[in-house]
Amino acid sequence: MTAITRTQDWQQIDARHHLAPFTDYAALRKNGARVITQADGHYITDSDGHRILDAMAGLWCVNVGYGRQQLVDAASQQMAVLPYYNNFFKTTNQPIAVLSERLAALTPEGLNNVFYANSGSEANDTIIRMVRHFWALQGQPEKRVIIGREYGYHGSTILSASMGGMVGMHQQAANEPGFVHIKPPYGFLHQGNMSEADFAATAASWLEDKIIEIGADKVAAFIAEPIQGAGGVIIPPAGYLNMVEAICRAHDILFIVDEVITGFGRTGHWFASDYYRLKPDMMTLAKGLTSGYVPMSAVMVGDRVADKLIADGGEFYHGFTYSGHPVAAAVALANLQIIEDEKLIERVRDDTGPYLAAALAPLADHPLVGEVRSFGMLAAIELVKDKAGPVLFDPVGDVGVICRDHAIAGGMMMRAVRDGMIMSPPLTFGRADIDEAVRIATMALDKTAADLRI
Repeated sequence: MTAITRTQDWQQIDARHHLAPFTDYAALRKNGARVITQADGHYITDSDGHRILDAMAGLWCVNVGYGRQQLVDAASQQMAVLPYYNNFFKTTNQPIAVLSERLAALTPEGLNNVFYANSGSEANDTIIRMVRHFWALQGQPEKRVIIGREYGYHGSTILSASMGGMVGMHQQAANEPGFVHIKPPYGFLHQGNMSEADFAATAASWLEDKIIEIGADKVAAFIAEPIQGAGGVIIPPAGYLNMVEAICRAHDILFIVDEVITGFGRTGHWFASDYYRLKPDMMTLAKGLTSGYVPMSAVMVGDRVADKLIADGGEFYHGFTYSGHPVAAAVALANLQIIEDEKLIERVRDDTGPYLAAALAPLADHPLVGEVRSFGMLAAIELVKDKAGPVLFDPVGDVGVICRDHAIAGGMMMRAVRDGMIMSPPLTFGRADIDEAVRIATMALDKTAADLRI
């Protein structure tokens, strides 16, 4: 068999059979996919030899960077001893037992039980099952409605996508009953002339109003990403999350935090909940748990819910073939050790997070930019037609793609969300990496402005 060396040949093979996620299939098959062949440190390399700075850390997940031999060794060693066994037959494995204890110690107080899955989507789908089962056991089966937020992303299963607030997903058979959405605390669009404190109170009132409209006796839970990632790095005003948590407590509604993106150091804290001083009833984790080296997610279940499920729930008819996979657990433990040993969280909190914010700040003066915001290793650059207002592009999304493509051509991977340019670098990014990322982002903005004749 002749060795395949040409990018075009790989693209043709891929196009014949592969249906990629979140993809316009016709456009991809016409133009061909970028074939990624290797990765090391902060860079990915494609089949044409182009080296690209990965300012998205894969898909928000490669927190410790690429090429970590410790993680390879952890996987290899576990595979040699116990490559797989299920957790269905009253069995467990040693890495899962240790990881469960570790996660219970790391996460906010009261989250002492863990259910494992393979992705954030599966974890949030599990949340739905657990929440509704809990209220049924409480003698309140009518408490089924889960409130989410517009631009919230909680996964791609039918139910997790219904719980999220992505309209495009709802239009494609993911809009099941029992889920409603409120406006997010998106200051760029909704704050106007309000002070931060007033906007926080106003945004929190949208939850209270929705609960009263539906009836607290019918609302099971409210779910929120502390910082909305796939929705465009929406950073809430100070006090907002504490207010919505208090509203949930007042109405006896479970408060759920989705830390799939914000967990494991991305905000300069183990979890964003630590920074915001939240005590959620449940929390979902994924991505940075293994730094993306192998799939794994976790549902942290608070004592109130777990105690009821354990005492009165009987058999919980839910799980996955690979729940609690021993190899994934071994990699997760090694990954957590790297984060701790290299003090990556402290680095983001005290050095690179503030440096990224300062390096990006001058871009606010660019004629295309309406706002720049960041938190730890999360950042967004909002593109606008006119700063006054601001006036958004119509249709929304086309300009963001233009800018993204210029960035990639210039040697950096970043993401377009609507017309916002998103960065989520590895926690191992240094100041020089940040300088390079900002340089390429500036170039992409300039080329986009030239294309638009601005």
